[in-house]
Amino acid sequence: MIAATATATEMQNNFGRYLNLVMSGQEVIVTKNGREVGRFIPKDAAVSYLTDSLTGILKEEYDLDEAKSERLMEKYGIAD
Repeated sequence: MIAATATATEMQNNFGRYLNLVMSGQEVIVTKNGREVGRFIPKDAAVSYLTDSLTGILKEEYDLDEAKSERLMEKYGIAD
């Protein structure tokens, strides 16, 4: 997938242009003050990403409690 980059201001001022890029299959990375803050992606890519993520979880033995504890530890330095 080809990605374009736009500042938040560019995205706001030229939304139609970036919408057309996404509609043609491209991804737009949105930045604010030089940092990536989001991505504007085609619907099919979003559905594919979510499906692939869930499929990976469902195929493997997945310990939800362990995953939750790991995420809490990474994010806040605490565990359940």
